[in-house]
Amino acid sequence: MSIGHALLGLLETGPRHGYDLKRAYDERFGHDRPLAYGQVYSTLSRLLRNGLVVESGTEAGGGPERKRYAITDAGVTDVGEWLVTPEKPQVYLQSTLYTKVVLALMSGRSAEEVLDSQRAAHLKVMRELTARKQDGDLADQLICDHALFHLEADLRWLELTAARLADLAEQVGA
Repeated sequence: MSIGHALLGLLETGPRHGYDLKRAYDERFGHDRPLAYGQVYSTLSRLLRNGLVVESGTEAGGGPERKRYAITDAGVTDVGEWLVTPEKPQVYLQSTLYTKVVLALMSGRSAEEVLDSQRAAHLKVMRELTARKQDGDLADQLICDHALFHLEADLRWLELTAARLADLAEQVGA
């Protein structure tokens, strides 16, 4: 995800200082990976340098004065274009899981064991995400659903590969 674009999007609701942007980002998007303050301020510095935000005053805080930032017209245009630009679909044609299965077959190890251990790891994470989803708000539920759908696709692949192991073993010469 583009941190800069996320901060620009947050600034569209009104001017904010860096601390407030970090808090809003972490609340909406950073449940598992909160932003570091340094990342917020270095991103704001870059956005300022590129003319996508401007300083819009300062406010007193518990320590030094806090600079407030506002999005510029160029920033609104930039985030608008980013929002409608499709993300490149992730195609996993060189999968680590596939590599492990083939190498297990080539070395005479148990490819079934590779698939079984991976299946168990996927199911564990899926149980954790399902529990998190039940306790979460709508945003957290949607994020968990996204991850669960990807894990389900992996599980389907694991099952398909298990069903084809004999043919794959023959092809790789194991």
